[in-house]
Amino acid sequence: MAAPPATAAATRVVTLVPSMAEDLFAIGAGDTVVGVSQYSDYPPRAKTLPQIATFASISSERIVALHPDLAVGIISQGRQAADLRRAGIRVVLLRDDSYADIFANLTTLGALTGHAADAAAFVRSLRARTAAILRGVQPRARKPAVFVVLGTAPIFTVGRGSYIDTLIGLAGGRNAAADIAAPYARYSAEALVARQPDIVIADPDIHLNDVLSRAPWTALRAVREHRLFLLPNAAILERPGPRYNDGLSWLVVTLAKVRT
Repeated sequence: MAAPPATAAATRVVTLVPSMAEDLFAIGAGDTVVGVSQYSDYPPRAKTLPQIATFASISSERIVALHPDLAVGIISQGRQAADLRRAGIRVVLLRDDSYADIFANLTTLGALTGHAADAAAFVRSLRARTAAILRGVQPRARKPAVFVVLGTAPIFTVGRGSYIDTLIGLAGGRNAAADIAAPYARYSAEALVARQPDIVIADPDIHLNDVLSRAPWTALRAVREHRLFLLPNAAILERPGPRYNDGLSWLVVTLAKVRT
């Protein structure tokens, strides 16, 4: 559940995940951001700010030195953020698993920074662009099954309820790993071969091509028939932020290339 906004708008914010930095810049609150997490690379200005966190750790000393009045991150960072709370820094941790969370987080961050109207207008523009993209999705008798590879050792993918699962459905496909109830999880090689997805999509940073000559990838028709697609920029699909429409648009174009 999103935390209620403070009485006074935050003016110095550190972001503990890249998507939160993108959100703040997108709603016109970029000037409030004084520290970011590793891999915060969009917009370009984010790359010039001090890095104060990774996905696995938070540098409390660096954050305290920046004198922030707010730190924003995700629910799973609760333990790492405990030291910030003890230091008297307000911490707001938000959910980031579902499609709805994208809009909820923009709205919450707008309220926290005094940019509520800007956030509301931006959300409307995102939804309008989504609607325009979806008008280009052609109905299909059979929706292609899409398997998203986020890791290979072990195999890691997106399950039912993740925002990526929703984007696949909006683009006219179906998630081949929808049998997983968690948004993100390990997936067995045996289950992957049994599912035989129509399309495999991969983050280029995991170097899937390096293991395609091994099982279970050699047993996949999608791989043998060259229906493997690498994301041009992993962040547009994997980062639950304001560029999700770029990921959705890419999915629509990619799925249209494959006949089922």
